[in-house]
Amino acid sequence: MSLSLALWHANDNLAQECLHHPFVQGIGDGTLPAEKFAYYVGQDAFFLEAFARAYSIAAAKAPTWETFQVFHQLADGVLAELNLHGSYAQEWGVDLATVAPGAATRRYTDFLLSTAWGQAPGATAVAMAPCMRLYAFLGQSLAQLNPPPHRYSPWIDTYSSDQFEPLAAQLEALIDNSTADNPSNQTAYRYAMECELAFFEAAWQVKSGSAL
Repeated sequence: MSLSLALWHANDNLAQECLHHPFVQGIGDGTLPAEKFAYYVGQDAFFLEAFARAYSIAAAKAPTWETFQVFHQLADGVLAELNLHGSYAQEWGVDLATVAPGAATRRYTDFLLSTAWGQAPGATAVAMAPCMRLYAFLGQSLAQLNPPPHRYSPWIDTYSSDQFEPLAAQLEALIDNSTADNPSNQTAYRYAMECELAFFEAAWQVKSGSAL
């Protein structure tokens, strides 16, 4: 079994917790309260900016030209996601320029950026892979339920698409080709998965009428 697949399977319990979290289920069936999704949009845009920066830092440290190119291609994918969030923000009335990161968001972005600055590119790939694989898993799982169209359908369409899955696989290939299976990487992968669950929980806890 490849390292990326082994890491994913070792954290299946957290993936299932994310899938069955009421925030994700609310996206799946369209019942998620608007203020919770609006908060998530702002926080996720902040997160994705850090995600793109981490890719760029890893690219600058890449040992080969091929790895450099892969990290930049992945950063381009994040920029496409940010464009999607820009359209979400307009629809949901979120001013992305004024978004302040919540505690769960800051915890996650600090982890990613400190890993990117302080460790080798392979370690950065391990820290970032859970987000990519989890979102592909969530999007594909929700799409299989074949819900009728609703206001969150574009989110499901994005992460279940034929365009997103190859990005996750591309990052995992970097792990499999250049990263060791050791306790440090196992811990980093699980920590990122825990951050993902905390991210959904933070959005879920937003109260009706809360300021964005």
